[in-house]
Amino acid sequence: MATGTVAPGNTANLPKLTFEELRAALRRVGEERYHHKHPFHLRMHEGKLSRGQLQAWALNRYYYQSIIPIKDAIILSRATDPAFRRAWRKRIVDHDGDEGRNGGILRWIKLAEATGLDRDRVTRADEILPATRFIGNEYLHLVRTRPFLDCVASSLTELFSKDLITLRMEKLRQHYPWLASGLDYFEARLTEAPEDAAFALEYVFDHAATRADQERVIQAVRDKCDILWAQLDALYFAYVEPGWPPPGAFQIGANRD
Repeated sequence: MATGTVAPGNTANLPKLTFEELRAALRRVGEERYHHKHPFHLRMHEGKLSRGQLQAWALNRYYYQSIIPIKDAIILSRATDPAFRRAWRKRIVDHDGDEGRNGGILRWIKLAEATGLDRDRVTRADEILPATRFIGNEYLHLVRTRPFLDCVASSLTELFSKDLITLRMEKLRQHYPWLASGLDYFEARLTEAPEDAAFALEYVFDHAATRADQERVIQAVRDKCDILWAQLDALYFAYVEPGWPPPGAFQIGANRD
């Protein structure tokens, strides 16, 4: 059985989706809305971004990367099931690292450094676009205020990320070989993201008691896709067309102490 967009008030008499139907519905969201289709990513994969544009991307995306473990800590703090907490806390370690390994945040900094940016400049995050900050904070607001099932479901863009990461690594190596030393982040996510997505998908299927709950899960993934898309909208406007970064934001070619 297929599902499209179903208004919340129209779900009372609809049967629940099976696991495979729910997964298929979520994948359709990804095919339609995931940011692999954004013009900024298309230019990246065609080798049409300059070093400065890639620096702007790495710098702004760092802010999003830095809030991911905060987002996961908020979800963890709302969880009442110890088994869920044991599984979910892995995500925080994946991004923050621990005594034995670097996490995703440090690996992203390494990518930013490969573009030619200084580490301190990246981590200060004082040159990010206002929209980048607003959009990232909106994701934190989502996981603080929405029903718990929606918060878990919002992570399910990871269902689509492996294909994009695989393509991105291929195209970055092809078009921007000077970035090769900074691709560790993507290498790690090739295994981390599918593992996390499998757990989250099982969880939302098991805990969505009604079709209305399942439609909320699907909507949460749409909302997360919108967050990812909006980040690239801001980058495209500021650094591609018309190329108009606001006051205080990163300026291509400008050096800072």
